Order: sequence, then structure tokens, then C-alpha cells
Amino acid sequence: MEQNYQALKFDYTRPVDFEQTKPAMHPVVIAGAGPVGLSTAIDLARQGLEVVLLDDDDCLSIGSRALCFAKRTLEIFDRLGCGDRIADKGVSWNVGKVFFKDKPVYSFNLLPESGHQRPAFVNLQQYYVEGYLHECALQYPNLEIRWKSKLVGISNDDGEVLLTVDTPEGRYQIAAAYLVACDGSRSPVRGMLGLESKGRVFQDRFLIADVKMKAAFPTERWFWFDPPFHPNQSVLLHREPDDVWRIDFQLGWDADPVLEKTPERVIPRVRALLGDDVEFELEWVSVYTFACMRMDKFRHGRVIFAGDSAHGVSPFGARGANSGVQDADNLGWKLGLVLTGQAPLALLDSYCIEREYAADENILNSTRSTDFITPKSAISKLFRNAVLSLSKEHAFARRLVNSGRLSLPSTYFNSPLNTADADLFDGLMRPGAPSADAPVMVDGEPAWFLPQLGGQFCTLLFCDASGPSASMLEAVRAIDNIETVLVLPAGTTTTSALRSIVDSEGLLAKRFDAKAGTTYLMRPDQHIAARWRSFDSQQVRHALLRATCNLGAA
Repeated sequence: MEQNYQALKFDYTRPVDFEQTKPAMHPVVIAGAGPVGLSTAIDLARQGLEVVLLDDDDCLSIGSRALCFAKRTLEIFDRLGCGDRIADKGVSWNVGKVFFKDKPVYSFNLLPESGHQRPAFVNLQQYYVEGYLHECALQYPNLEIRWKSKLVGISNDDGEVLLTVDTPEGRYQIAAAYLVACDGSRSPVRGMLGLESKGRVFQDRFLIADVKMKAAFPTERWFWFDPPFHPNQSVLLHREPDDVWRIDFQLGWDADPVLEKTPERVIPRVRALLGDDVEFELEWVSVYTFACMRMDKFRHGRVIFAGDSAHGVSPFGARGANSGVQDADNLGWKLGLVLTGQAPLALLDSYCIEREYAADENILNSTRSTDFITPKSAISKLFRNAVLSLSKEHAFARRLVNSGRLSLPSTYFNSPLNTADADLFDGLMRPGAPSADAPVMVDGEPAWFLPQLGGQFCTLLFCDASGPSASMLEAVRAIDNIETVLVLPAGTTTTSALRSIVDSEGLLAKRFDAKAGTTYLMRPDQHIAARWRSFDSQQVRHALLRATCNLGAA
């Protein structure tokens, strides 16, 4: 029977730090046990690091909140150990439809091709995701979660971060080599350090209603502009597990957020959409205002910001939690290498370069979506409605419709960790890009490619049916501290000389534009660091040094 994660309460436990004569030193302390904090903590714990995770509450999030988890985020959850649970419990979808007034104008498929383990999106209430992550976290004895532990003081200097923590039985202090702030859009850590997040607040309000009902709507994302049941505004409909549906109603800037959350205001709006014959009950209601914000820098000394504490976007496009988990995916391996002395501090600067770029990309897309959904001038509204009217018959107009450009992972085009191409390639798998998935065979059994990469640097070497030559095997083995995975064509028997996978449908070679000899260097976060048309151990070593910011030490 499924755990009732909304009713779950966690006990406060007296930490040993109360007994210390001076603050104990911890490698990493994380503030905030939401999806971003838990993902960061699990990633670091998987590397064998001691982690303390602080949260000022004793429960998981209330309501569906971050609902839509994108394909790339699901692949990260696979690596952390809870991808299957999230995909199995959640509602998978690839198709969306856009309506203007009472007419459909077009539909879109976010993942039209086959050969991917995960769908474009899975809808799952945030408290389930947090619950599954929490259960993963409990598997690691080196990861300690402290509930009812509120961070109230920070001293950030060159040598350590000194933290003051408030608990039900008083305050204590701990020290950390690094503090990762995953404490949300209002980030107390940001406030205590006198930092701010800057950006744009949009003058509009939206109502979220989680509605429990039996409904015949398909498992698709439906978005209405100016529907007859909610004229001059927009409405979004999504399916969730447990017979729950998310409905977002645009309210306008003048709406009273307290009044609009009352059942007397919400129920008539839902009734207008569903009709009088549909029975439903309200499960959760919230009112929010659009804002696109970010900090100037995501790292301040030994304090690193991730998720909503570092950046925020409007909910349309599902970019909030997805970008936050991708922050964690980017930061975890880098912080691990720095803490274990395998990389210099410059690697943490690359976290800022890459994820600040990603935040800007998300904010740009989110701002454009918001401007289209909520035009603030008569001319803007006239343009939008003309585009919607034309989109039913004309493909060029559909490209202009923006009901929320949905979350995609960033390609770090200008990352200092990339080794620039020296050979010609086609396709999207360029340095800085997240890796594509594909079906493969491992030890004669069907599998998927991405889980074969693990959480370490590795080299992919594409081979023909004869496999690598003896001289190539010798060159591969000469590279220390990195595994090489052979990719063999369909119908080939795997070799025991090195770990091998079989490209069972040829999709891996197609997506990577690979021929025999093609070599890729993969980062621990499954982004591509470098690629070549032939294997060269010296090139691989040099690219690995660049990808860990160790070139200066070579």
C-alpha cells in the first residue's frame, strides 16, 4: 500500500553536535530537503562523502506544486535510484493541445521518436517525488537528515562556513567546508548573507486547483486561450495520479489572492469548465504571481546556491524543479572532486558558468511565454489572437504560439570544460550537450544506454563487428582512472576484454553520428566533454584534464 506522504511527519532527533565543545567540521551541509536538496545530498552520499541535510520543517511539501518532471530530470532520478518509482507512479505524457476560445487550433508531440526509456514528461505530485528521494537518502549511513533544524546564522570565510542551527531544544553550531543552499525562492541563506535575486515580476495572478474527480479527458496537456468558460483569460489542465487533475486559472492582477482561494470562488470556476454533471472535490488550492529572477552569482565563497534559491521562473514550461534538479546534477560531481582533492576550486566556478547560462535560457523562455499568455497591451493581445486564429491552418503561425515552452536541458555551448571539435560531426551530441538515450544489449539482455554511464567519467569507443585491435586495447588500458565502454554493432557478441554494450537498433550510432573508431568522453552528469573520429589516448587525457579544470597542473 502506498505511503500517505502528505500525512508523513518526521521526528526531530537531538544531534551529537550539542555535545561538542567546539563546532564539528562537516564536508557538506545542505539547507533545504526539497527535490533539489535531496538530489544533491544523495549524489554526494553516493560518492562516499559525509553529508548533513537540514530542514526547518518536519514534513514533505503540501500540494502538487512542482508537478511536471521532464525526461532529463527523470534520467537523473534513474541515476539517483528512484527513476522507476517516479515513472511507475506518475502519469506519462508526450502530447499537448492548444485551444483558442472553444476550438482546438493545434497539437504537438514533445517526443515523437521511439527508442527512449523515459517519456517527455511524467506528472507526479511533488510530495511523492520528495518521499521517494527521502527513502533513497535513508539508504546512505553517511547522509544525515536533521528535521526541525532551522539555519539562523552563517559566517562565511575562506576556511569554512560556520552555521548556527535552531532546534526545538535550543541552538548549536556546526562548521562545513561547503554549504549548499537549496532553501527555496525566499532563501533565508540568501537573506542572511545580504544577497538578493533580481529580475521581473509580472503583473498577473494565477489560481492552482488540484481537483479530485473521475474524468474522461485524455492524458495530455490542454491549454485554452480565452475559453468561453473563463473568458478573456487562460486555463491549463493536467492529469495527476490518484484521479487528481491540476487546473490553472488566470485571474488578472487585480484579483484578491486570499479571496480567490476560498471554495466559494474556486468551485464555480471549476464547475464552469467541467459542467454541472461532474462530481469533484478540491484537494489543494494556491494562488501565485509570475516572477523571473536570479542571483548575479550562484557561488559566494563556500556557499553555493541551487534551485529556486538561485533562480526562479514562472510555472508555465515546467522549468522550476527541473532546472533545480539539473543544478544538483551539475554540482554534485564537481563538489565531490573538489572535496576529495581531485580538482581545483575552478571546477566550482564552472558550475556557476554552466548553470547561470541555463538559468538565463530558462528565464528568457519563461518571459516570452508569460508575455504571450498574459499580453499587457491591446496591440500585444491583437497579435496573439491573430497568431492563434491562423495556427489552425498555417504551420508558420504554430511556431509563434507560446503556451509555455516546455523544459529542455541546456547544452553548455561555451563551457570551459568542453574540448572543441577538431573533426566534423553532425547531430546534437556536441561537447556540452546532455547525452541522448537509446536501447542497447548488455550481457545479452535488453537495457538502456544512459544507465551504463554511471556517475563517473568514461570513454565511449564505437567499434565495428571485429571489435578493437590489440594495439587499441593497449592504448585504452594505458589511460588511468577512467573506464572505456566499447559500443558494438547489432548482432555482435560482446567481448570480455573491456566492458561492452551492443547498439541493438543502431540508434546510438545514429544519434552520436558514430562510425568505427568514433570516441566520446562523457562527464559524470552524462553531458559530453569531447568527441573525436578516432581514438587517441593523449587526446582523451588532455580532454579529461580540461573537463576537471586540471590542465594547469598537468
